[in-house]
Amino acid sequence: MMASPFSAPSFVAIADLHPNLARPSIIGVVIGKTDAKGFPDRKNIGAERYTFGFTIRDSTSCFINVNSWGREEYVKALSESFRVGDCVMIENPLVQTKEVEKEEKFNPTTPSPYKLLLSETHSVVKICSRCDVDPRLLSLLNVPVKEPQDFYSLGDVVANGQSLDGRIINILAAVKSVGEPKYFTTSDRRRGHRCEVRLFDDTQSSFAMICWDHESIQHAQSWMPRETVIFAADVKINFDKFRNAMVATVISKTIITPNPDTPEANILLNFIRESAEMLALDDEIGDQFREPVNLQTIAEVYTVEELKTRAVQHEGKAEPFYGILFAYISLLNIDCENARSIRNRCAKCHYVVSETASGCSYCSGSPSPLDTPAYPSFDLLVDLTDHTGTLPSCNLSDTVAEETLGCTVQEFLALTEAQKTALKWQLLLERSKIYFKVILSPSSRNGLRTSLLSCKLADPIESSLNLTRKGKETPRKTPKQPEGL
Repeated sequence: MMASPFSAPSFVAIADLHPNLARPSIIGVVIGKTDAKGFPDRKNIGAERYTFGFTIRDSTSCFINVNSWGREEYVKALSESFRVGDCVMIENPLVQTKEVEKEEKFNPTTPSPYKLLLSETHSVVKICSRCDVDPRLLSLLNVPVKEPQDFYSLGDVVANGQSLDGRIINILAAVKSVGEPKYFTTSDRRRGHRCEVRLFDDTQSSFAMICWDHESIQHAQSWMPRETVIFAADVKINFDKFRNAMVATVISKTIITPNPDTPEANILLNFIRESAEMLALDDEIGDQFREPVNLQTIAEVYTVEELKTRAVQHEGKAEPFYGILFAYISLLNIDCENARSIRNRCAKCHYVVSETASGCSYCSGSPSPLDTPAYPSFDLLVDLTDHTGTLPSCNLSDTVAEETLGCTVQEFLALTEAQKTALKWQLLLERSKIYFKVILSPSSRNGLRTSLLSCKLADPIESSLNLTRKGKETPRKTPKQPEGL
């Protein structure tokens, strides 16, 4: 067990806290945090009191929940002053014995028998600079709050199906993609937000985890797809009837540890790294599985006609070029019996595995190629059309396809033909903002291999401005290459 990583007598270790301490001071790293929320004040009718909570840790075995109540200005200002991963010093909190059954129903489960309460008039929270923090304290951010072996694989969750509906469990998985936050207004005019994170491991190619609060959404934005492994303690598992699949939800009890320093996490991390290394064998294998391109570095807007002209100018060059199209999906065969929508891919190298093959041809040199599972992945060909022409047979695959269609492969397979047709017509002839990558490919029907990196409904104003400008300008001849490759 790691001792508390400080020796200054002015601080009290979390393990040594008790209600009789006079003006204690505690230092620790923030490992979990909830949004600030308002509640009707029973003592002042018509007024609101605000609260938020967070969890701090100062050793591998000791962490405690902290709650703050007070005026809206105080609570919101305090909540905004720090984030998960920061180190804080708390002066003069009230140490109270917690009611375990009541407290841990909605708050993270902690080993401490106490909780800390912050008072606006008596307590102080100070944010520590990372430069001044003991590295041993920061290393606690990579230590799970549950036993490293106490988790479900994603394959276990899917296999158990609805028997896990409503259960709170732990998950160890790699981050496949982090969606953009989406904002909405409820029927009673409350504003909300959500973010969908796609997870995967060596047993399941894609699994949805939903974040509903600002703190967990902001935490998720720091995770690097295909590089970050997370240990999600106390996520809620539900069967989503619309998706016809199991999904995980981050709740107020959840504490997520990124890149946990455990043997189990290291095995999973090696799996996703080996997969990435295998992808370098051949540029023709699964472009969509490579390291994600930073879309913010792609700024060049093309029409279809300009893209084709650019490709001619690019002839003889091996490197790809990138750009943006404001176009329609004009062909999307997902509701035809003979349409090729899904292909099996090797979980290790992502090469397409034939249904008749006994194993992956690229992994055939490994000791036991049949032990490497294959998993179903979207592999669609779509036509893109704008006012200048049509670009046929563009690749829409894997995560980008899931985000565009709004469903996983498993959820798609559960749809009826009528539902697939309805889904298709939700996407057809809607102007989209499409980020693309083009590689010259003599084997392709039109000499190009165009891969969609992102495909989302376009903002009407942005689309109109770009189309208007396109009538006056042509793209630069040497667009800036994006970062990340």
